[in-house]
Amino acid sequence: MNGSDTLEAIPVAELLLAYGSGRFPMCHDDGELYWHDPDPRAIFPLAGLVPNKRAIRAFRKADFILTRNKAFEGVIRACAEREETWIDERLITSYLAMHTAGFAHSVESWSGDELVGGIYGVSLRGAFFGESMFSKVPNAGKAAFFALVAHLQRQGHVLFDTQYLNDFTQQLGAVEIPRDRFRKQLDAALDLDAHF
Repeated sequence: MNGSDTLEAIPVAELLLAYGSGRFPMCHDDGELYWHDPDPRAIFPLAGLVPNKRAIRAFRKADFILTRNKAFEGVIRACAEREETWIDERLITSYLAMHTAGFAHSVESWSGDELVGGIYGVSLRGAFFGESMFSKVPNAGKAAFFALVAHLQRQGHVLFDTQYLNDFTQQLGAVEIPRDRFRKQLDAALDLDAHF
């Protein structure tokens, strides 16, 4: 994908085709957008994924209010507010369009009326593609993450993609699998009649 011809948002139809085949866009340091299709691929195994007792105690103590799709734009903009980010205004506009079309979703953590954490991503039938998460206070992003996990489990999702493995996602339970195996799991997830 060339930066000179991607100054406008990526069309929803193009994003749906990309996610359905296992690809996703990221903005690089040179200001251009590129399609990624990593091998290995990082996923969260949804079956049995729950917070540990320490995290549960922390969530109860913080007493976050958790919502879904109440502040999608606030979540994606908070995720973009870092020194190193792969989310530029073109991607924000693209995912806002996906959200309006019913394919991109967020889970929010609130402290009173303040948005203090959240996570957003793309949902296609039985697959959810996690894009980014943020926390303004300790455990706010984790609380949103585990609220999302519980929702996906209830809705019958079988694949939770997290793209690349890092220390934080590994602590949450992410693992790497070969791209070929990921694509088989994706195909199976897309055959399901699951909804966010």
